[in-house]
Amino acid sequence: MKACCSKTVKSDDRPGAVILLMNLWAYPLLVLWTLFGILISPLFFAFSRLILGWPIHRIMRWFIWLYGRGWLAFMSPFVRFRREQMGVIKNDTPCLFIVNHRSFFDTYCMALLPVHNIVYAVRSWPFRMFWYGGYMRLARYLDVEGSSWEQTLEQCEATLAENGSVLFFPEGHRSRDGELQRFYSGGFKVAISAGVQLIPLCIDGTEQLLPPERKLFRPCRITLRALDPIDARLYSEEGGHIRLRKEVKKQIATALCAMRDEASL
Repeated sequence: MKACCSKTVKSDDRPGAVILLMNLWAYPLLVLWTLFGILISPLFFAFSRLILGWPIHRIMRWFIWLYGRGWLAFMSPFVRFRREQMGVIKNDTPCLFIVNHRSFFDTYCMALLPVHNIVYAVRSWPFRMFWYGGYMRLARYLDVEGSSWEQTLEQCEATLAENGSVLFFPEGHRSRDGELQRFYSGGFKVAISAGVQLIPLCIDGTEQLLPPERKLFRPCRITLRALDPIDARLYSEEGGHIRLRKEVKKQIATALCAMRDEASL
């Protein structure tokens, strides 16, 4: 299923000096910010554990969210971040997020969300990045490729029972042409089985930040929009996950089309 409208691909008319300055700024800061996070993490965990009394996995999710907030801050001279309709997300209500996938940096942009207690369901390869993998395991992120369906469902339900939320990228990999790809059913089955709200998220613009096959960041505008929650219990009939999957994909496609039209005005 293709999105209801195609993304207009614009030629990069930014001055080369601006792009060069952005990369001289962003890449070193990303490395330094990551090293700083690694060095400060033991003290951060110990202090947070003592003051807040949270379990390690909850502290780690907060730490990752704060790391993402820092990334948003130092990218902001060149990237316009916008978040929309976040009022539908309640801090005290566990839910399952479904978000389209544009770029490796989509996960960083989830720091735009107003909640941090989220388990990400991702593929195996990020766990092999030594500077991130250990933190992901401590946060109890889900390796959906390396786990059975029963293990995935069990961990998701345990997270939701502890008042945490779960986030799935149903396409499974980044779109390379700006169009929505096939949606897989795992996240929709989890939402129905757990009987929680499902909140679709639409992200747009990250594919312009670092286009496929390129190494240099580009100035851009990134928008994250939350759509109205869906009660997954209404899809509990046999094969209901397929109906839910189609409905969510339709809503995301329509919202992305509207977001692109608004951005072109």
